[in-house]
Amino acid sequence: MIYITQLVYLHEGQEQAFHQFEDIAMPLIEKYNGTLHLRIRPTSETYISGSLGLPYEIHFVSFPTQADLDAFKQDKTREQVLHLKQASVSRVIQAQGIQ
Repeated sequence: MIYITQLVYLHEGQEQAFHQFEDIAMPLIEKYNGTLHLRIRPTSETYISGSLGLPYEIHFVSFPTQADLDAFKQDKTREQVLHLKQASVSRVIQAQGIQ
C-alpha cells in the first residue's frame, strides 16, 4: 500500500481553477483503486504554528500498488485538466510512505 500526504499551496486568487481541477481529478482516485482518506482545508483559526505556512488543502490518499498510482497520474481525463492545476498551484509538499 502506498500512502501519500500532500500540502497544497495556491497562487492567490486561483481557488476557482483549483476547484475545477479537483472536481475532475478527485473522483478518478477510486477508478484506480485509490482511497481519499482525508481532504482538509485548514483555516487561520485552526493553524497553530510551523515553518511551512498555512496550506490551502491537505490530502491523504492511498493506492494499493505503484501501478495503480501511475495509472491515476496518466489518466487521459486528468491530463486534459492539468493546466488548471499548473495555473493554480504554487507548490506542493508531498510525503510518501509504503506499508
